[in-house]
Amino acid sequence: MSEKPFRPCVGLALLDSTGRALIGERIDTPNAWQMPQGGIDENEDIETAAFRELQEEVGLTQAHATILGIMPEKLRYSMPHHLTHLWDGKYAGQEQTWVALRFTGQDSDVKLDLHGQPEFSQWKWATLDDMLGLIVPFKRDTYTKVIGFLRAIA
Repeated sequence: MSEKPFRPCVGLALLDSTGRALIGERIDTPNAWQMPQGGIDENEDIETAAFRELQEEVGLTQAHATILGIMPEKLRYSMPHHLTHLWDGKYAGQEQTWVALRFTGQDSDVKLDLHGQPEFSQWKWATLDDMLGLIVPFKRDTYTKVIGFLRAIA
């Protein structure tokens, strides 16, 4: 039996002018918070995927954010057993390229329901110190590394 691949994914660390990050509560899992993220389409570059996912998940465009940096290291996490049904069981987890962005819009620009079924029920700004405690446990190691990257560039 061959090992399942990891799904190529982009993670979005959208930071406001004070360095807080936008996080959303997953609509399918109350109390499960995360930064926006999503799959990278075939033949799609990281910047294109980042802005597409930003629009799909929180309704923002390039007019609302600028890229601060792209994390050079790809981060992987495995899906817990109870979530292995996602993506029809095709992937073991996700391999993420994280993009840090500076939010240049207004809070009222954030729209969670522009593209079909929303992924988040609500959103808020969280400090990097507070964020880790809000993230689901299986993603905390990944978020620890992302937060280190954000502290270095923000």
